[in-house]
Amino acid sequence: MDTNTIIMLGGLVVVSAVLIIYALWPKASADDDAIQRRVTGKRALDNVREIRKQAKESVTKKVIDAVVPMAVRPSMTGDAEQMSKLRIKLANAGLRTDTAPTTFLASKTVMAILFAIAAAGYVWAKGSTLASGAGIVMIGAGLGFLAPNIWLSSAISKRREMIRNGLPDTLDMMVISVESGLGLDAALLRVGEEMKKVHPALSEEMQLVTLESQMGIPRNEAMGNLATRTGLDEVRSLVAIINQAERFGTSIAKALRNQSDALRVKRRQAAEERAQKTTVKLMAPLILFIFPAILVVLAGPAALKMIEALGNTPGLL
Repeated sequence: MDTNTIIMLGGLVVVSAVLIIYALWPKASADDDAIQRRVTGKRALDNVREIRKQAKESVTKKVIDAVVPMAVRPSMTGDAEQMSKLRIKLANAGLRTDTAPTTFLASKTVMAILFAIAAAGYVWAKGSTLASGAGIVMIGAGLGFLAPNIWLSSAISKRREMIRNGLPDTLDMMVISVESGLGLDAALLRVGEEMKKVHPALSEEMQLVTLESQMGIPRNEAMGNLATRTGLDEVRSLVAIINQAERFGTSIAKALRNQSDALRVKRRQAAEERAQKTTVKLMAPLILFIFPAILVVLAGPAALKMIEALGNTPGLL
């Protein structure tokens, strides 16, 4: 089988997968049209679209329900402590649904299979030996198995950075709310609503704290859950300060103001640290790329003149 045939088969496989995903993907235009007709008080056009939508959702759900248990089994761990740590990591990334752990574990198996198939296709196209081909396939499967972990670490770091950047502004607004007469629960609710567009991740976490408090969970426990979900030392320190202020009856507004000032100082120091590291990080590109170019521009003409002079006068040396 030549290379063109392999490329054609690969293209057909990709097109088939895209068409299947497109067929199962929900259409936003149909939902928008249905919502618009309901708002205007019009009746639905017909029940065919709704039946098709329900059938599509049913087929998708059946496929997921059938595939996920088999995909989870190779990467499933029976240790409850490991599953708890996985749930905490997923919560740090903003994934708090009940199906998030199983979906994540299933994705590890699916990605391992896809990477192994891609590696097998590469081995087949290159015509490698059995030993080297098996090694490449195993490496591809391992990379696919680790790919969700890499994505999860990146998502956690990105979300933590977003929350860390929004803490000083959020604390300033909480200070204003508390000093204006609002209680801590009302201040959390108000600040969570106001920060929804500016810092959505932190706003979501604060609204979860408010919902837990309204459900009857003690405030210190709800704040502890906030620290666990975010996984930030700054949030843990904030929770400890708020709990301490409530326990000893001190001013919460003053404690929040001091914490906000401390966070601003810490953020400024981190920015200065990154700025100081810039000169050290610039040494490698300067030495490898910029200095050779400058040397060629400055010393190149003189070197050419010297070579020309030596060529014209053989007895000079």
